[in-house]
Amino acid sequence: MQFKPAVPALVSAIALATLLSGCNKEQAASAAPPPPQVGVVTLQPKTVSLSNDLPGRTSAFRAAEVRPQVDGIILKRLFKEGADIKAGQQLYQIDPSTYEANLANAQASAEQYRSLAGRYRQLIDEQAVSRQEYDTARAQQQQAEAQVQTAQINLRYTKVLAPISGRIGRSAVTEGALVTNGQTTALATIQQLDPIYVDVTQSYSDMLKLRRALDNGQLQKAGENAAKINLTLEDGSKYPLDGTLEFSEVSVDETTGSVTLRAVFPNPDHLLLPGMFVHAKLPAGIAQQAILAPQVAVARDLKGNPTVMVVTADNKVEQRPIKTARTVGNEWLIEDGLKAGDKVIVEGLQFVKPGATVNPHEAQSSAPTNAPAAANAGAKSE
Repeated sequence: MQFKPAVPALVSAIALATLLSGCNKEQAASAAPPPPQVGVVTLQPKTVSLSNDLPGRTSAFRAAEVRPQVDGIILKRLFKEGADIKAGQQLYQIDPSTYEANLANAQASAEQYRSLAGRYRQLIDEQAVSRQEYDTARAQQQQAEAQVQTAQINLRYTKVLAPISGRIGRSAVTEGALVTNGQTTALATIQQLDPIYVDVTQSYSDMLKLRRALDNGQLQKAGENAAKINLTLEDGSKYPLDGTLEFSEVSVDETTGSVTLRAVFPNPDHLLLPGMFVHAKLPAGIAQQAILAPQVAVARDLKGNPTVMVVTADNKVEQRPIKTARTVGNEWLIEDGLKAGDKVIVEGLQFVKPGATVNPHEAQSSAPTNAPAAANAGAKSE
């Protein structure tokens, strides 16, 4: 019976230990950090006008190399280098003296045979000459008249005329130079700059993807203005006038696998010159109900595939692989992996990992808009 006083003490110790354990649990629960806050963008479908940004070069609408058609010495150059000239304007004067003499000689021979044929015509009725002699005289007359025409043509060719209107370049010859018919070196080159061609190249594989998307209904045609093309110059400025797509090449380049497209641009101020490097924006189609994700939300896994962090309905973080098509401003056009209503994390990515619980809020800086977007062909990932 001497041990009975120890029982109440033991019960008190157990009760005290239980109370302290409950307090520690409450303190530990109160000390646990709250879920991290993350900024999200709730994806909404948009209407996107697709276009392809393709490199290209300008080329003259028409170009003509001026060459002599007769032999002789250049007496005068009758144009200013770099000037705009009209078709039929005289550019050079070749020494005409030899050709003037040839023309006078041919005209004299033609007159002689014409007179002889006229006399034979009168005598043949009187049977003073034979029919054969008259026919010979007529043939000689026609040959002489043909020689007159040839001499007139050669004399006219001593005036070297502009075959087309346009801007002429530098002259390859000066006064006193000897030129010959059929020479390989052009005297000058004339280029028509208004309008002007822009030749761009597009991958044939991209053309096939675009056609399939149009055929299966993923894209709609851009409408009546589909052939209108915008141009960006080398310094990044926009060319103020729109061009029109003329045609596409009928064959694929074996070395590059690309197809050449040709557009025509008005060039009244001659701002575009042949040989310039430009970027052309060609309308490709319209994507209805397109899903766009901010570029800041897209990361890459160890294999280089694009992924995003998505907040699920129970506020859990899920890493989701996606497939992107092209850039649209500061967003990606999504082909697969995301749908309307998904909450994509754009702020606080460095504080979360898959499976974590988060406190999401709508990111104001990346809030989606309902305005239609315009998409350019940019970087792609599969």
